[in-house]
Amino acid sequence: MELPDPRNADILIHVGGELKPRDEAKVSVFDSVVQGGDAVWEGLRVYNGRIADLDAHLDRLFASAHALAFSGVPTREAVRKTLFETLRANGMRDGAHVRLTLTRGEKITSGMSPHWNQSGCTLIVLAEWKALVYDPEGIRLVTASVRRNSPQFLDSKIHHNNLLNNILAKIEANHAGADDAVMLDAQGFVSETNATNMFLVRADALLTPHADSCLPGITRASVIRMSRSNGFEVVERNLSTSELYTADEAFVTGTMGGLTPVLEVDGRQIGSGTKGPLTQRLQELFADWAFKHGEPIE
Repeated sequence: MELPDPRNADILIHVGGELKPRDEAKVSVFDSVVQGGDAVWEGLRVYNGRIADLDAHLDRLFASAHALAFSGVPTREAVRKTLFETLRANGMRDGAHVRLTLTRGEKITSGMSPHWNQSGCTLIVLAEWKALVYDPEGIRLVTASVRRNSPQFLDSKIHHNNLLNNILAKIEANHAGADDAVMLDAQGFVSETNATNMFLVRADALLTPHADSCLPGITRASVIRMSRSNGFEVVERNLSTSELYTADEAFVTGTMGGLTPVLEVDGRQIGSGTKGPLTQRLQELFADWAFKHGEPIE
């Protein structure tokens, strides 16, 4: 097995209340995350000895757990302590990504009902050496046939582990030889990609879909806030695929990849087909912000 980063062969993972080597870090077959994808999660990025937007991520984690009526949820301080302990144990202060997962916990028998969950939640802290996952010079996308969940079916504001519709979209992107897939909402408007939020640039204004079907991402919120504070107009509205094809620039945002230009969608070149000037400027602003802000690793 060849790992993307060989250092990850020796990582310690926090699961079930203790740090364990990679090969021993497991959950029970009765855990709700195995039984039905019944869990919530956050992706955290470590920059220069700091965890970006930690409070916002923890707010969303606990809000998602509350929306799903989890019981036996660990305290915020307990989650923070476990997170910092894991990072310190692995010596991670930069160039790392953390998958923070909270499951409904272990059931006493298999089944759908949460009344079988009687031992509290399971906390998993998986920290890996992981650079930004996309080429900073740009990516190519295709539009998926799979639609993004609407709040009528499964509210995207619950950051849950049931990611099958995103995975199906990613499979389509893989088969098309693209980096990721654009997902539309039930009305056919652009929602997000299978893994990131989307922004378009038209006439020096930033346009981004309403956070209805798409996840209201934390990196998305940081980019909106940063853009407005630097004098850029930001508009949230419905966006059609033709508007995406004819944008001056486009980029995606997310914890795994930061801020990444989009060069092509469905074979249509976006703008000049290279990283645009506004995208370049926002990349610089975001990198500067990420390395200077965030929660210091204790």
